[in-house]
Formats: sequence, C-alpha cells, structure tokens
Amino acid sequence: MNQSKVVLAFSGGLDTSYCVKYLKNEKQLEVHSAIVNTGGFNSDELHEIEQKANDLGVTSHIALEETEAYYQQIVKYLIFGNVLKNGTYPLSVSSERTHQAIAIAQYAKKINAKYIAHGSTGAGNDQVRFDLVIQLIAPEVEIITPIRDQQLTRKEEIEYLAKNGVKTNWEQAKYSINKGLWGTSIGGAETLTSHQALPESAYPSQLKSKEPQKVTLTFNKGELSGINGESLTAVKAIQLLENIASKYAIGRDMHVGDTIIGIKGRVAFEAAAALIIVKSHHALEKHTLSKWQLHWKEQLGNWYGMFIHEAQYFDPSMRDIEAFLSSTQKNVSGDVIVELHPYRFIVEGVMSDNDLMSSEFGDYGEVNNNWSGEDVKGFTKIMANAMQIYKHKNQSI
Repeated sequence: MNQSKVVLAFSGGLDTSYCVKYLKNEKQLEVHSAIVNTGGFNSDELHEIEQKANDLGVTSHIALEETEAYYQQIVKYLIFGNVLKNGTYPLSVSSERTHQAIAIAQYAKKINAKYIAHGSTGAGNDQVRFDLVIQLIAPEVEIITPIRDQQLTRKEEIEYLAKNGVKTNWEQAKYSINKGLWGTSIGGAETLTSHQALPESAYPSQLKSKEPQKVTLTFNKGELSGINGESLTAVKAIQLLENIASKYAIGRDMHVGDTIIGIKGRVAFEAAAALIIVKSHHALEKHTLSKWQLHWKEQLGNWYGMFIHEAQYFDPSMRDIEAFLSSTQKNVSGDVIVELHPYRFIVEGVMSDNDLMSSEFGDYGEVNNNWSGEDVKGFTKIMANAMQIYKHKNQSI
C-alpha cells in the first residue's frame, strides 16, 4: 500500500479545494482526487472540475460515473416509498452521500491508497455518512478530514487558499451547493438562522417559463418510464423532467430536521423533478393500491427514508424494506397528468388500466351497484357493536 497516497472526494467547491492544498502542503501527501457523478454534472462541468483539480496540483483526477447505479440502488426505492423527510425533503443529498462514499471507498481500495479525505465539517450529517461507509468498506484506510479537524470557517479557507496562490470569489463561495440527480441543496448564512429565507439569486435554477404547461408522466410498475409519450430510461426521464420543470423554479423549499449528531439543521433545496415524481407516483398509487398496501407503504417508506438519512443504508432491514416496496409496485402503472406553473405544480389526475376507482361496483357518492341500502344498515350495526358495548358498560362515549 502506498504510504503517501490519499484519495480526496472532490467536488470542485471551496472545502475540497482547500483540502487539496492542505493535503499537499501540510501533510505532504500524493493527492488523487475523485468526483462521484450521481447525476449532477454534465460532461462540460466534469471537464471544468477536472481542470480545477489539475490546476490545484493533484497527482491524478477521475470522474466516477455512478448515476445509474445510484438510481437503481437508492432513488428507485425513494420513489416507491414516496419518501419526503418531514413531509418536505426528498433526501437529495442524504441519499447521494451514501452512494458517493461507497464509490470513493471502492476506488481507494482499487488504487491501494492509505488514506481517504473528505471535506465535511464537524457540525453536519455528511461526516458520519462518509466515515461510516468508509469504515465498513475499507476499514484498513485512514480517514482525514481537514475542515472538521481544524474547525475552519469558509472565510478562513479562502484566506489559506489566497496565501497559496488560489483566488476565490467570496460572492460565489458564500453558498454551499450540492447538485445531483435527485435535487440540489443550498446552504448559506440564511440557513444558519431560523427565520431568514434565501435570496432569489442563491437558487441555481431561475424562473424562465411563466406560461402554464401540461406534462404527462408515464409509470411502469412504479418506475418513471416516459415523459409526454416518449419512452425513456428512468434516469433520462428524471433528467428531462428536471430540465422542463426547473425553468418554472418549481421544487424550492427549506428543510428543517434533526441531524444525526443531535442538533437541529436547516437547509434550502430545489428539486423540481423529485417532488413532481413523488407526488405523481403517490397519486397513481392511491388509484391502484389497496387501503392496507397504502397504509403499510407509508410506515415503511418513512422508515426507509429515515435510515437513509441516518447513514443506516447497510442495515439488513433495508433490503427487507426494499423487497416489500418492490412487491407493492406490480400494479402501479399508468399516466399522471401534471400542470406546471411558476413556483408550483398541480397533479391533475391519472389514467391507468389498474385504476380501482374505475370499477363497476359503484361511484362514490352517486351509485351503489354491488350492495343495497339494507346491506349498509346491517353492516353499520355490526360495525358499531364494540363501541355500543363499551358505552353500555361505561355510560360514556
């Protein structure tokens, strides 16, 4: 094993740029940077990041393409489970970090690196996600975390880089932005407060489309398989929908929740495709699944999202939940019609051969074809028995 070789999880942002210089200058290590693409970067952006890594002086740089694997191993189940943390956040970064850590650990083993470094701070969830996965997959590799260990502020990082000949624009660096297939998170001074909102300019996707537009999402056994009649892979469909809907500045919100380390955290995000897909998928399920399927899916979907958030992806119960969620999807096929507006969307309705509402048994509030009024009277009387007995014995209700 090379005693001086370190693999740095590199994004091209301020924190990881600092890490390159620190690991080279202060630790005298051979830095091999790696960016894990989970759908947040196109080829031009990846090229720019590679150029930045080389300019900073890395020994080598690699882009690990993991978008399809990330979808198959995590995002697919977030959709099946209609997962929105605290009813709000589609776990854009939480789920990404787990998969990115897996790819980084595997790459470090491949090139026989002695160290893995990442730019997590000591006050967030990512440090736990990276450390835990690395310890599981590559326990022989030592973890280095310069930002966490030195408790650096972003301004201190900028000052250090300036001393080492790297100029950084503070206006561009004041927000921490993480983009992936399942959404973009934005952190800044405002998210450290409980009351301030991000300025419009802080969101990567700006409002460009104002005329309402209808989009049809096609699902096949729970997976998104087409947009507006065009058959696509799930990943391509998500990316196309994001391209369409982000122009309406849809999917912006602020998530507040409990961190793994016990403090409350607040982060802004935009996730147009993720929110539209989850809400559309859920609408289709309401039409195609039974009452108790919906009930238990809600319970287990919430648990799945919580375990992803809490860095528990490798707990064996997660494979069991994935098996259950997959089993529920065999009838979740059809089209969902969504109308896009600036900053919002409306799920208008669904069309499915498996629609349980389109039956000959009855129309809610209108027609009962499969039972009579007398049937309902008897049913209601039996249904009230337990409450009637309790009321009789306790003289209260």
